[in-house]
Amino acid sequence: MTQGFDAGRVLRAGAGLPGFLTRVFDALADDVRAAMRNDPAARNPLEVVLAYPGVHALWAHRVSHGLWKAGLVTLPRVLSHAARFLTGIEIHPGATIGRGVFIDHGMGVVIGETATVGDGCLLYQGVVLGGTSLEKKKRHPDLDPDVVVGAGAIVLGPIRVGRGSRVGAGSVVIKDVPPQSTVVGIPARLVAQNGKSLRSPLDHANLPDPLVQTLQAIEERLATLESRATPAEAPVPLRTVRRARVSRRADRGTR
Repeated sequence: MTQGFDAGRVLRAGAGLPGFLTRVFDALADDVRAAMRNDPAARNPLEVVLAYPGVHALWAHRVSHGLWKAGLVTLPRVLSHAARFLTGIEIHPGATIGRGVFIDHGMGVVIGETATVGDGCLLYQGVVLGGTSLEKKKRHPDLDPDVVVGAGAIVLGPIRVGRGSRVGAGSVVIKDVPPQSTVVGIPARLVAQNGKSLRSPLDHANLPDPLVQTLQAIEERLATLESRATPAEAPVPLRTVRRARVSRRADRGTR
């Protein structure tokens, strides 16, 4: 028997539409406000709406993610592909992205299917949230709220970057990062945790270099050991050694 037209169901769906649209526009407005807050070059909201590819990529993703959650596959992938063509930013429809996220410049950013980006995160160009497994399981990283990932940084595998942490430009992160920490290098190493904050959330380039710090510590240790050495144990200056070698060669030449 053919089911009759359910007018009540249609009316109930229509009644929920204003609330849905309100939530959508609030999320879009959050994206614009995030751009204004995190980019000193942003002069007004209209400029952000018309000329910021990071914002456009996020808007396209919010649509494709909704379709993905509704059980569609091909359509959200096509929409994601079109957004990548237009913005240079690739976000899988399955990725979960919070509110107030900003992708600055954005060219080359890749966010994998099972990745999660928390509220208020800031990503720069070339950032990759990549996977390390071919199995269909959780294989991409989770960024807690207010994380900053510098240009060209790569975060790999099902790891977590804690709230408020910063990943230095060009770093490769393969292990969990504690909250309120700073990691730099390849592979990324912890250089600050719960310490004095950087001068600005955008100051992701002003980070210590752990390799330089190690070499400086070695130099300081050598200087300390040399100062403690007795005269008999003190190392002979290199200049004195060279002069002695030259003198010996001259003596052999006169014989």
